[in-house]
Amino acid sequence: MDFIHGFHKKQTISAAGGTFSNSPVSLPWLLCLVSIILLLSAVPPVMAGEQVMTGNPQLDAHIASTNEFSPGDDVILPVVIENTGLNQFMISESGIISRSDLSNTAKQLTVTLGAGDAPLVVKADPQIVGELPASDSATANFHITVNKYAQAGVYQLPVVLNYTYLYQASQEGTQVLNYEYQSVNETVLIPIKIKPELQIAVFGVEAENVNAGIEGFVNLTVRNIGSDDGQNAVVKIQQNGQSPITPAEGSVYIGDFPVGATANCTFRVSVDQDALQKTYPLDVLVYYKNYEGDYVDSPIETVGVPVGQKVNFAMTPVDISVAPGGNTVLSYKVKNIGEATAYNAEARISAIVPFTCNDDTSFLGTMAPGDIRTASFDVTVDSDATVKEYGIDAEVRYLDSFDNVFTSDPLKADVQVVPPFNVVNLIGLPALIGIILAVLAIAGYALYRKGFKPR
Repeated sequence: MDFIHGFHKKQTISAAGGTFSNSPVSLPWLLCLVSIILLLSAVPPVMAGEQVMTGNPQLDAHIASTNEFSPGDDVILPVVIENTGLNQFMISESGIISRSDLSNTAKQLTVTLGAGDAPLVVKADPQIVGELPASDSATANFHITVNKYAQAGVYQLPVVLNYTYLYQASQEGTQVLNYEYQSVNETVLIPIKIKPELQIAVFGVEAENVNAGIEGFVNLTVRNIGSDDGQNAVVKIQQNGQSPITPAEGSVYIGDFPVGATANCTFRVSVDQDALQKTYPLDVLVYYKNYEGDYVDSPIETVGVPVGQKVNFAMTPVDISVAPGGNTVLSYKVKNIGEATAYNAEARISAIVPFTCNDDTSFLGTMAPGDIRTASFDVTVDSDATVKEYGIDAEVRYLDSFDNVFTSDPLKADVQVVPPFNVVNLIGLPALIGIILAVLAIAGYALYRKGFKPR
């Protein structure tokens, strides 16, 4: 009670030279003050909220790498999407719930690339980018193929952008914030440039003596169907992969080659001897100075060149019999059964025992396909040769139209060794005896008639 009562007394306390006075305080007032303090400490303070105002996505597109392409290009086109949207200002006020989403963020972004009027094909589906915040960018890659015969020029590719964004947010009470989104479908144009380029088309292919195993000519008619006027142009041919046709003289200078111009070119080619009778590919291109002053190759144009059968011969016996120890001229018919002309052809045989060749070469001359010549060879046969049929190796050597020397596939020259000529071999022993007896009988009868002739 002393403590309580002490508050009802005026007290004076001196300390360190000073005096503090306590006035009487009522107990109810003190209890009220304590209750107010406790109540205030139990209620949390009201914090100020942030609210972003007036902003939306601003999207643009451009190509990350070069936007210049050549006809026939097959590339991956990187399209960069940038969001430059800004939130103009932000307010902060007590009782406002702060947003967790921003109105200048593009959400669920999908990018679609179109060809427009450009001479190309887009070989890619729409690309899903997802969320693109402000001041950020994303890249969508598209596979494109430029038309092989595309004309030069600048073209606009449409980039379609589909996305949603936070259109507005409304607050209900102190704890609920409703979001409203809006969908956007917009198209952005990005320019690309198709560079001028010389393009060729081969309208005529003629083969002359293009046969397996020899050399021949290929005549081509080439036209500039591109969009660049070639200068100092050279038409060239080259082997296509494993084709049996290879250039022997593979370039022809034609000079200026403007758009729409035509050039006739003749090339010398060789063909493998194992080539079949069919059409094989051959690559054609033009090396030229372009509009920028650079020397470049045009795109390759592949053409088909027909290849004929190789030069081939058949040998047929005519007079091929000889007796042991004898000497004779063997004769054969040689026919060109191929599809190319053989120039200065000559047939040859290789003598084997029991034969000796006194002249193993027979000149045939120029033989067109289907021509037949007679080949003759002077041979001698050993006296102890066995009577039977022999096969002697033969071949035909010839020139092509470029004086290249070729040898045919091996041929066989059949030779028949026959018994020596005598009467017995000719008519047989029984017949010979019969003839002798008949002669004797006739002679005896003649003597008999002569002996009994009257005097």
